[in-house]
Amino acid sequence: MKKDIIIPQIDNVYLAVVHEFSEVHRTMDWNVYLVNENNFDLEMVMISSSGWNGDVKTSEMKHKIPVLPKKGFAKVEYVLDTILDVMNNKFFVTFFAENKMYEKMYIVKKNTVKESTISSIKFMDKKGVVIR
Repeated sequence: MKKDIIIPQIDNVYLAVVHEFSEVHRTMDWNVYLVNENNFDLEMVMISSSGWNGDVKTSEMKHKIPVLPKKGFAKVEYVLDTILDVMNNKFFVTFFAENKMYEKMYIVKKNTVKESTISSIKFMDKKGVVIR
């Protein structure tokens, strides 16, 4: 029964949309990271991402991180600044930790990630926007 399904809440796992220099392209890029500030590893991390604005939708992208170590972070995907300006983006994250399955939806609302909204992300020693 649905009432018997318990989805535990997770703390200290969040997205960081980071503005950083790309050595390959020699440009400032926006990259999405998954951050784990917990004292345990996240296993079998699956991330589904897509964007939308009204009826306009992007294709869905899927990412896998076999293990995200405790007190660690991993790059999920590059996002065009033009997409961040005009589309909402959702990241559906599922993983196992301490023998339990967790899931959480993160929404990056359009026009909220930009130069004027970035701040220091001390845990990563980078600048960007935290999405909880």
